[in-house]
Amino acid sequence: MLRMVATAERSHGFEQPFAPPGADVAVLLNANAKQVTPGVRRALSSVLPDEHLFVSRCADEAAAIADEVVTRRYRTVFTGGGDGTFVSWVNRILESAERRAARPPCFGVLALGTGNAVAGVVGATPRRHVQDLLRFVRGEVGRVRRLDLVSCGDRLTPFAGVGIDAAVLNDYIWLKSQLAGTPLRRLGLGASGYGLAIALRSAPRCLVERRPTYCEIVNVGRPAWRLDGRGNRVGRPIAHGELLYAGPCMMAAASTVPYYGLGLRAFPFAEQAPGMMQVRVATAIPIRTLLTSVPSIWSGRFAHRGLLDFHADRVAMRFEKPMPLQIGGDAEGWRDELTFGMAPRPVDLVDFGTPCAVA
Repeated sequence: MLRMVATAERSHGFEQPFAPPGADVAVLLNANAKQVTPGVRRALSSVLPDEHLFVSRCADEAAAIADEVVTRRYRTVFTGGGDGTFVSWVNRILESAERRAARPPCFGVLALGTGNAVAGVVGATPRRHVQDLLRFVRGEVGRVRRLDLVSCGDRLTPFAGVGIDAAVLNDYIWLKSQLAGTPLRRLGLGASGYGLAIALRSAPRCLVERRPTYCEIVNVGRPAWRLDGRGNRVGRPIAHGELLYAGPCMMAAASTVPYYGLGLRAFPFAEQAPGMMQVRVATAIPIRTLLTSVPSIWSGRFAHRGLLDFHADRVAMRFEKPMPLQIGGDAEGWRDELTFGMAPRPVDLVDFGTPCAVA
C-alpha cells in the first residue's frame, strides 16, 4: 500500500495528502465522460500529482496511456468514468501487459459515469470520487476482491447483452442527442433519460413488432444449470452441446456482477457460483407486465415464466436476424450470432466496502 504524507493544506473541505514522487497509483480518465470536468481533474490532482493523472481524448491516446501505465509498473490503476470507460481501460491494459509479459495492475473505480454498475459492486460512491481516492492513498482502504469477467469476441467485460437492453441503450443515446443543446437536455441524462427513452421509443417499438426474435442458446462449456426464482439449481445439469433455450427472445445477457447500472439489479444470482456467469433470457414477457413491474425488476425480485436464468461458463447464441449488442453499457452494433464465456483470468479490484446500488 502506498504510504502518504499528510500536509496541513486544506481543499474541498478535508486535508489533502501529498503523493511523493514515484507513487504507484495512477488515475485514468475519459475526457469524453460528462462528469470528467476540469474541476474534477483539478480535485483529483490535489490527491495525486499530475504525473500520475492521465486523460485520453481518443483511441490512440488511450492505447499510448495503457502502454505507459504498464511500462511504469503501477500497482493500482483507477479508472474514472462509467462502466464503458472501465471496460475500455481494462482491455487495453491487459492487452499491453500480455504483450510485455508484465503483471497487470490492480484496478479501482471512481464513480464518474451514468450507470456505475461496477462502482456499485465495490461501494465506490458517485460525487465522492475524490474522497474515495483519498481514502485509498491514505491507506484507509486495503481490501481487494476478485472480479470475474465475461468474454465477448475479443472484449472482456463484467456484463453484456443482446436485445431489448441494448435497444434501450441505443434509444437513450438517440434521446440524449436530440435534447443536447436544448433547455430540456438534463431530462435526457441518467435515469430520467433512460425512462423517457423506454417510454417514447423502446416500449412502442416492442408493441408494434409481431413477435420476439427466435434464438438458440447452446452450452459450449462445462455443465450448466437452470436456476429457479431464488437462484437455486433445478433439474439435471445441461451438458456440453445441449440447448439451454430455443424460442422467442426479447433479451439474452450474461454477467458476473449483479448490477446493470443506475442501481438496476438485473443479475441477482451473478455472484452465487464463482467461475460461472449468470445468463438471463427474457423470452416473451408482455410489455404491460414489464412497465407495471419496474420496482421489482429494479430490485432483482421480478419473477415470470418468461424470464429464464442459468449459471454457465460458456454459451453460443444464434438469432434469426441481427440484434443490437451492448458491452459494458456501450452500444456495439448488431449481431446474429456470438459467444459469451468466462474470461481465463479475473482481475483484482479495490473494494471500498459494502456493495451498494449507485445511481
